[in-house]
Amino acid sequence: MRVRVIGAGSWGTALSLVLVRNGHMVELVTHDALSAAQLNQDRENREYLPGFRFTETIQVVPQGQQGGPANFTVIAVPTGAVRDVLAHVADGGIVCLASKGLDPETGGVVSDVLAQALPASIPVALSGPNLAVELAKGVPTAAVCASGDEDAAELVRKAFNGKGYRVYINDDVRGVELAGALKNVIAIGAGVCDGLGFGDNTKGAFVCRGLAEITRLGVAMGARMETFLGLAGVGDLFATCSSRLSRNYRVGLAVAGGAYVDDAVASVGQTAEGVPTLKVALKLAAEKGIEVPLMQTLNEVLMGILGFEEAISRLMERDTRFELGEKPH
Repeated sequence: MRVRVIGAGSWGTALSLVLVRNGHMVELVTHDALSAAQLNQDRENREYLPGFRFTETIQVVPQGQQGGPANFTVIAVPTGAVRDVLAHVADGGIVCLASKGLDPETGGVVSDVLAQALPASIPVALSGPNLAVELAKGVPTAAVCASGDEDAAELVRKAFNGKGYRVYINDDVRGVELAGALKNVIAIGAGVCDGLGFGDNTKGAFVCRGLAEITRLGVAMGARMETFLGLAGVGDLFATCSSRLSRNYRVGLAVAGGAYVDDAVASVGQTAEGVPTLKVALKLAAEKGIEVPLMQTLNEVLMGILGFEEAISRLMERDTRFELGEKPH
C-alpha cells in the first residue's frame, strides 16, 4: 500500500515506521519545506523521535506538495491543527484519525471536524496505549481502529497490524475518539499525584474515579460505555498515567514541582493535548449536566486558583455515595 501520513512529530513518525516495517510505502508530510528537507537529509527525526533511521520507503514532503493518490491518509497532528491540514486532503478517501483531542472551536471529536471539512471521506479512528518511542522500538503493542465502515477499518487494520503491533476493530468511532482524548486530562492529574509524592493508593483512586468521570461524559456525548473499558480507554489510560514517556503525565509532574502550566507544557517540547482538552471537557460537562469534580478541581489547580492542599481537602471531604451511581434496585 501507499499511505500518506500528515504530521511529522513523534507520533506520526512512529506510525510511519510501523507502516514501512510492514512493507508499505509512506509519504510523510511536514508543515514546511525546511523541516522536510532536514528530515530527508538526516533520514531520521532527530528533533522528535531520534535514534530511528528512515528507510528509503519513507519519502518526506512539505504540506501542499503531496504526491499522487494513496490508499489512505493518516492525520497525526495536534487536534487544533486538523482543520488546516484537511484543507490539503482530497475528499472521498479513507482518513485514519490518529489525533487525540477535542476540537477547540466546537468541542467535537476529530471525526466531526472531518465530516464538516470532507463530508465524502470515511473516518477510521486509531487509538490505544501507543507511546511513540515504544511503538518505534517494536515493543509489543496493541491498538484499536474504529469505523462505521467495516471495509475501511479492515484496510487500516491490515496496514498497521504486524509483528509487534496488534490492531483490533471497533465500530464505536465516537467512543474511541472520546476515550483517547479525555484520558489525557486524567494523565495530567496522575502526574500531579506522583509529583507531590503521594503513593499508589492516591493515584489508583484518582485514575479510577477519573475513569468514571470521563466515561460518564463520553456516554452523554454518544459513546458506548464498554469502549472505555477497552484499549482506547483503560489501556491508554494505564499507559499514559504511569509513564514518563507520556507528555500529559510530564506536564502534571512539572506542575507539582511548582511550574506554571504554560511553562510545564513548554518544557515537554511537543503538544500536550490534555490541557486544551480539559477546558473543552468542562464546557461539555456543564452543557450535559455531568458532574466532574476531579476535572473541575484539576482545572482550578492548573489555573492557580487552588493550592494542592486545598484541592485534596475539597476532594476528600466531598459527600460519599454509591460508587457506581444510583443505589441498585
